[in-house]
Amino acid sequence: MTLTHLRWGSDELSLLVSLDPVGPARLLAVGEASGLPDPGREPERCERLVRSALPVVEVQVAGGGRLGTSGKRHVDGALSRSLRCTGHEEEDVDGVRTLRVRMADGATGLRVTAVYRLRAGIPVLHAEAHVENGGGSAVTLEYVSSLALANLARGLPPGARWEDGLSLWLAANPWSGEFRWSRATLAERGLYDVGMVAYGQTGSKNRVAVTSTGAWSSSEYLPMGCLEETAGGRALLWQIEHNGSWHAELGDRFDDVYLSLSGPTDREHHWRRRLAPGDSFRTVPAAVALVPEGGLDAAVGALTAHRRATRRPHPDHDRLPVVFNDFMNSLMGEPGTEALLPLVDAAAAAGAEVFCVDAGWYDAEPPGTVGPGGVPGWWDAVGEWEESPSRFPGGLREVLDRIREAGMVPGLWLEPEVVGVRSPVAALPDEAFFRRDGVRLVEWGRHQLDLRHPAARAHLDTVVDRLVRDYGVGYLKLDHNIDIGAGTDGPHGTDSPGDGLLGHNRAHLAWLDGVLDRHPGLVLESCAAGGSRTDHAILSRLPIHSVTDQQDFRLLPAVAAAAPSAVTPEQGAVWAYPQPEHTAAELSTVLVSAMLGRVHLSGRPDLLDPEQSALVRAALATYKTYRHLLPTARPHWPLGLPGWRDDRLALALTADGGTTLLALWRRDGAPGTVTLALPRVDGRPRVLFEAAGPTVLDWDESGRVLRAALPAEGSAVLIAFDGSPACQGADLSGTGPPRS
Repeated sequence: MTLTHLRWGSDELSLLVSLDPVGPARLLAVGEASGLPDPGREPERCERLVRSALPVVEVQVAGGGRLGTSGKRHVDGALSRSLRCTGHEEEDVDGVRTLRVRMADGATGLRVTAVYRLRAGIPVLHAEAHVENGGGSAVTLEYVSSLALANLARGLPPGARWEDGLSLWLAANPWSGEFRWSRATLAERGLYDVGMVAYGQTGSKNRVAVTSTGAWSSSEYLPMGCLEETAGGRALLWQIEHNGSWHAELGDRFDDVYLSLSGPTDREHHWRRRLAPGDSFRTVPAAVALVPEGGLDAAVGALTAHRRATRRPHPDHDRLPVVFNDFMNSLMGEPGTEALLPLVDAAAAAGAEVFCVDAGWYDAEPPGTVGPGGVPGWWDAVGEWEESPSRFPGGLREVLDRIREAGMVPGLWLEPEVVGVRSPVAALPDEAFFRRDGVRLVEWGRHQLDLRHPAARAHLDTVVDRLVRDYGVGYLKLDHNIDIGAGTDGPHGTDSPGDGLLGHNRAHLAWLDGVLDRHPGLVLESCAAGGSRTDHAILSRLPIHSVTDQQDFRLLPAVAAAAPSAVTPEQGAVWAYPQPEHTAAELSTVLVSAMLGRVHLSGRPDLLDPEQSALVRAALATYKTYRHLLPTARPHWPLGLPGWRDDRLALALTADGGTTLLALWRRDGAPGTVTLALPRVDGRPRVLFEAAGPTVLDWDESGRVLRAALPAEGSAVLIAFDGSPACQGADLSGTGPPRS
C-alpha cells in the first residue's frame, strides 16, 4: 500500500511524516527543507526511511511490552505498533505554526496525539504528546515520549559509520561545577554498530541514556544534549523542558540512530499513570534545535532564541539591575542589623540597584548555632518566614528602609517548598507534604510541601503576599536545597511516586505563575543548590537564575563562561565577591566573570580599600553601558566550551546590530598571549574593562584573528568589537585603570 507523506514546516526546519491509515504515523526525517526528500518526486526515497522511523509517539502500557526487541530501551512498544493514523490538523496563529498528528488503538481505545510547534525564523521544533483513554477499560501508562526522532544518521556521507560519524555532547552538572560539556563519538559513549541488522535484528539493543530523578532537574546532568556530525557542522541540540524527572536516550535501530525524550518513566522514575475511561495525560514538553552548519555553537544560538520566544515576559529581562546579595563569601547566612547596614552603604556606593538579604533573616537561634549536618541552626526550623527580633532589634524594616533610602530595591531570601521538622508549619495536614507508604518524608531535617494541596499553596501565598505588602520587597530569591527523591504516593489521585512528583512539579509552576499574576513587577530569582534546577520550565517563568554556588573565584570562570549554553545571558546570575585580600589581577577575574550575565555582587565591599572600591565601581559602571545588549546576544566560544581545568577561557556574546562582547580569562600558570579565530565578529577590538594592567590587542581584520596579551596570571579582561556602523555610536565607554 502506498503511504501518504506530509512535509510540514518552514525553510529553516521541516518535518517529513508518513501518515499510514493501517499503521502508526511515523516521523521519517527532520531538518532544513532543502535537505528533505520531496514526497511527490522522490517517493522511493521516502519509503526507504520508513523501516528505521519511529511512531510519532512511543507509548508503553502495563501488559503490553515490546515487539521485535527487548532490553531497557523505550522504543518498539507493542501498543505503539498497533496505533493507526486517523488524521492531522495544521494551524498558524500569530507566527506560531502547529501540527497535530492523531492516532488511535482499536483494542484499548487509546487516542494519541503528537503536537509540534514552530516559530517563524527559529529552527527549533517544540513537541509534546497527549494520550486520552476513549475505551471502556482502564489502561496504565508506563512510558510516553515527548518527542521521538529517528534516521538521525541519514546526512552522513556514503560509507561513514554512524558510531564514529556522530558525536554526542552531554553536560555533567555537578554542584558548584556546573555546565561541564564533553564530546565523544557514539562508539566512545558505548553505542556500536554490532552488525546484527544483517541477521534480521533491529540493532544492538543498547542505548546511551541520561536520566534525572527528583525535584533537582539538573543536579547530575543538564536536561540537554547535542548530536553533532563528527566531521561536519550539522547539529541537533535538545532540551527537556521540565522541572522534575526526565529521561533521554539514543540508540541504534535498523542501521540508523534514534533519539527519544520524555518526562518520568516507570523503569527509571517509578512513574505510572492509570487512565480510567475518559482520562487523559499530557507529556512534559521538549524542544530540538537543528542547524545545518556551525555545530553546537550555532545550535545554542537557535535554542537561545527559542528560550526568549517562549518565556513569560517580565520587565527584569530588559532592566538587568545589579543585585547585591549578602550571602556568598559575605555574611554566609548570618545577617543582622549591625552586619547589614555597612554592606547596604557599600553596595549602593558600588552601584548596586537591588539589595537582597539572604538566608538567616528569620533565624531565632543564638548566633553560631549549628544544625544537622553542619548547617546553621535554623536549617530544620524554617517555614514561618517571620523576621528574627534578636537579629533585628529595631525590626527588619529598619534595614529595608535603609536599602530604599540608598536607592536600591529591597529583597529577601525564601526557601518556600520546604518546612523544617521543628517548624510550627509542620502542623499542616499530612496530605500537604510528600509521603510514601503513609509516612511523611524527611530529608536533611526538612519536609517537602506538596503544592497540589490547597493548604500548602495557601500557606505560601500568605507568606509572599505578606512580605510584599508589609515590607515592600520587590525581589524574592527562591531557593530549594533538598532533593526528595522519586516522589510521593500520597493522595490527590496519585498512581505512583513518580506521578505524584510530576503533579507537584506542575503545581509548583502554576503557583509561580499565580504569584507573578498577583505581583507582576515582583522579581523572582530561581536558585536550587546553585544550578541544580536549570531547566526551561523554571526559566520560562522566572527572570533571573543563580547558576552556581561556587565560592572559589579561580574556579568560577569555567562555570560563568559555559552558563549561556543553558541560560540566556540576561537571566544567568554569576557571583562577583570582592575581598580586601584580592590583588588587582584577582579582582579582574572576580568581576569579569559576572560581567557577561547578571551581576550578583557579594563579598565584602565594605572592607575594600579606595583603589579596590574604585575598581568595583568602574566594573559596574562599565556593565551599565552595555547591559542593554544582553537581551539579544547569542553566545559562542572562540576557544571551545570551557574545560574545568583549561588554562585560558573565552566567552563571546554577539548582539543584534553586530556588537560583540568578549571575556578572556588567563588562569594561573597560563601563557600570557592567546590567539582566537573570530570569523563572525565585525569591527575593531577595544578594552572595556581590565584591572591588572594594560592588555595588548593585535587584530588581523582580514583574517578575523585576535591576539590578546593579558599582563598577569590569574587575570581577566572584557573586550568589545563595536560591529556595524549603527552600533559604533553606542555608549560602550570602557573603564578601568589608566593606560600607560
